[in-house]
Amino acid sequence: MLSGHLSKMRADLGEQVEYRLPVGDEELPLNQFLGKTLSLEFTGNISCKHCGAKTNKSFSQGYCFPCMRSLAQCDMCIMKPETCHYHEGTCREPEWGEANCFVPHFVYLSNTSGLKVGITRHSQIPTRWIDQGATQATTIFKVNTRQQSGLVEVTFKDLIADKTNWRALLKGNAEPRDLVTEAQTLKAKLQEKLDSLVSEIGGDDIESLTSEQVEINYPVLEFPEKIKSHNFDKNPLVEGTLMGIKGQYLLFDTGVINIRKFTSYEVNVSG
Repeated sequence: MLSGHLSKMRADLGEQVEYRLPVGDEELPLNQFLGKTLSLEFTGNISCKHCGAKTNKSFSQGYCFPCMRSLAQCDMCIMKPETCHYHEGTCREPEWGEANCFVPHFVYLSNTSGLKVGITRHSQIPTRWIDQGATQATTIFKVNTRQQSGLVEVTFKDLIADKTNWRALLKGNAEPRDLVTEAQTLKAKLQEKLDSLVSEIGGDDIESLTSEQVEINYPVLEFPEKIKSHNFDKNPLVEGTLMGIKGQYLLFDTGVINIRKFTSYEVNVSG
């Protein structure tokens, strides 16, 4: 049995995604539990993943309330990067912003519950795609800052979604798509808006890409017909036969659980 605070699952891309569940200082290889019984029991303790303080409730996926209010990584501009306010001198943590937001970012297309546009740091490919449960993905633009990636992403939102239907994601894989061709079509439709943005940002700061499509295969024995969610706040014991892993979800025959949602929850894990 392992005991400790949960962190989001880590994964390696291969012929099939290999998952590991961080529990405290240890990592539990999860693929070996497919088709077997696995149990996670919440002890009732939650500790902020930044400062370590005990908290009765987890904010922004693992933080205490004071850290959620003070950390740049919990600010609204992380969810909506086009609203970055660093240039106004109001960034919560300028040094953190410089290290994490003023680095190359990619705008990408992915196939999750359907066609989706998204952004990620250069260092988070393919991690970001796996975390969201994408079965296919390709980069379409490279920019110099996080805010620029948000501005590019916004131009696509009238044509395609920037969110995933998580219930559809867990009921099966979306129909395969040719994302490279989809990207070319979307860019053509948005050429005027993109040209205007390039003029505003600067031609040297935004690069249009034609990248190969990445295919991602998840370890799933069987998808659930109906989605029932486990929630540690309502029932501290989650157990059943592990039928699959996709994105940050464990798929049990008894229901599904979003591990990332319960970051910093202390659990006992046994199989």
